[in-house]
Amino acid sequence: MDTLTRGKQAEERASHYLQAQGLQLLARNYRSKRGEIDLILQDKDSLVFVEVRYRSSPQFGSATESVDRRKRSRLVACAQYYLQTHPHDCQQPCRFDVISVTGSQSVIEWIPNAFSAPEP
Repeated sequence: MDTLTRGKQAEERASHYLQAQGLQLLARNYRSKRGEIDLILQDKDSLVFVEVRYRSSPQFGSATESVDRRKRSRLVACAQYYLQTHPHDCQQPCRFDVISVTGSQSVIEWIPNAFSAPEP
């Protein structure tokens, strides 16, 4: 199985997992000129931007650790663009979560509020 297929399967598992936790899926693979957000969900009164990372093995670091400063910056920029183009969603708090999917057993680790956008 190639990397793209594994990534898509990890996103699918993460989406199902989060929906089972009570979140409502709003968008998948949202793309803008600033980047891509894997999942956008509603969690009660919060808008949640989710980065899904897959690693076959934690040997070279966890999937969560791979969300580096540059990736976080691109996610924040893409989320800002989403909010500009979806003004009705601007009326609620937002957060950035990371879902880590590791190994052939697809072990899921959910990190709510994994990072925050820098203050303007």
